[in-house]
Amino acid sequence: MLRFLTGVGHALAETRSQAQKPAQKDLKSKWPKTSHLGLRPLMLRFLPAPAHALTVAISSFTVIMVFTGIRPSNRISPESDEMMVIVLDNSNIRVVVGMSGGVDSSVTALLLKQQGYDVVGVFMKNWDDTDENGVCTATTDYEDVAKVASEIGIPYYSINFEKEYWDRVFQYFLDEYKAGRTPNPDVMCNKEIKFKAFLDYADQLNADYIAMGHYAQVKTDENGIVHMLRGADGNKDQTYFLSQLSQDQLKKSLFPIGHLQKPEVRKIAEAAGLATAKKKDSTGICFIGERNFKQFLSTYLPAQPGKMMTVDGVEMGTHDGLMYYTIGQRQGLGIGGNSDNSEPWFVVGKDLDKNILYVGQGFDNPALMATSLSASNLNWTTGQAPAEGTHMTAKFRYRQRDTGVTLHYHDDGTATVDFDVPVRAITPGQAVVFYDGDECLGGGTIDAAYAHTNELQYV
Repeated sequence: MLRFLTGVGHALAETRSQAQKPAQKDLKSKWPKTSHLGLRPLMLRFLPAPAHALTVAISSFTVIMVFTGIRPSNRISPESDEMMVIVLDNSNIRVVVGMSGGVDSSVTALLLKQQGYDVVGVFMKNWDDTDENGVCTATTDYEDVAKVASEIGIPYYSINFEKEYWDRVFQYFLDEYKAGRTPNPDVMCNKEIKFKAFLDYADQLNADYIAMGHYAQVKTDENGIVHMLRGADGNKDQTYFLSQLSQDQLKKSLFPIGHLQKPEVRKIAEAAGLATAKKKDSTGICFIGERNFKQFLSTYLPAQPGKMMTVDGVEMGTHDGLMYYTIGQRQGLGIGGNSDNSEPWFVVGKDLDKNILYVGQGFDNPALMATSLSASNLNWTTGQAPAEGTHMTAKFRYRQRDTGVTLHYHDDGTATVDFDVPVRAITPGQAVVFYDGDECLGGGTIDAAYAHTNELQYV
């Protein structure tokens, strides 16, 4: 199977698709003057035959060599094979790369630079993360961006999005916890900051595209619609967090490492001698970092301790504040099994009005098992909603396996999602993300969970 060396997405995928189709005699109608990325063929020799292509980066050009022939051959020779060469000039296409100081965004910039694009690196400062010792980790990350940018030879800048992040992401984060829900700030950050505020800033730099180090892929169909696909590395696929992106955002976005496995990304960085080649991946919520979650949240929201009870009304103790707990949580409850039942306890529900935390024993406690959910804030990445009653798969948490679901719409813009099999610990506030095979169709926000017709006491 052919693998393009850059994996930059739209244009090369289109070129490969063209190469694999039966050749046409009318070059002008078959090959547009510019591709989806604005790439201009500088040299083109047409040869009518089935083709296999190889892409090579030379300076600021992409060279696509398409080998054709009447009979199979292990080598290229004038007698048995013919060759079509397409040279694409990328030097006038500006791509602004969001660089975090990590290895993924570093390799993203490197691949685009090797492919000859006009690459600009930009570091986003979204949060004042100075710790109790006065050390700001963003400073270290920016220094790594500067090192990598210098190593690969691109200009780099820093932009401060602290206000935008506070208004569009962090305030949402606090509001959801106040409502007893469990938010997903990464989904909101991608929608509002990395692919909105950053895209607006990139436009000021005359960018044709932005690029991120996310593990996702995009392809453009014959109608010009961009489809988002899972990253090739199933362990790193990040389409769950990109499910709220619009068609306009995707049309301006590239994911150069989406076709790679994580170990391949590190090998590329090591081979190029990048300063971030062995840097540890960041984990967790960016504005919390290594800090204690409870302590962090209590800085912004006052804690309200209350009763901890079973769904049958048996009081089991007290909780520290509903905002500190999520559906399905086991750790931090402070209660254990008894002589009659040694199974561990889990959070199975919340009553915000009465400030009660409901708990139950057993991983598969019936109070945790849902057969459907309701969702709002629905977004479809192609701009086209699936038909009523469509069967697809969905994820309800990032690391969860896909579950078969059927979608039903309501007049108020919400939807009911029926599951093929019961699902554990559906959590209001989290994202439900829909897939058709490898394609991420979009997603929404979980509002409530149901066991058949009964709403579960989740909030």
